[in-house]
Amino acid sequence: MDWLERARAAEQLEDWDEAIVLVSAHAECFSDDPDMHDNHLWHMDLLARAERISELTERALTDRHAGRSLNRSLRERGREAALYDRAEDGDRGALYVLVRLMCETGRVQEAQKVVADIGPEDQYAHRIVADGRWT
Repeated sequence: MDWLERARAAEQLEDWDEAIVLVSAHAECFSDDPDMHDNHLWHMDLLARAERISELTERALTDRHAGRSLNRSLRERGREAALYDRAEDGDRGALYVLVRLMCETGRVQEAQKVVADIGPEDQYAHRIVADGRWT
């Protein structure tokens, strides 16, 4: 069985440690090899599914894929305060995820306040809120 089959099997069994070790050895962000780049995205997804929030947070400082996986994971876990903190620290992706979540859960006024507080000049965030009024 090659590493890919072993990684997929570990993932199926939710043996996150094994899957992460196997995939990370064949992963590279922005590699010229598309398989290495795909493996990097898979690696970030595995970290999120393994709830390795601190590792994703550290990686997110230099890796936008880690940031996206982290923001998605925080949303799935209902960690709005963490998303707010990340948005306040300048992560626009976290701002957009938080604002969408608020709009989707009927809290458009809260979303408007978040945009006003964190991204008053961010036209995309304003557009999310405007679109969210009708969802």
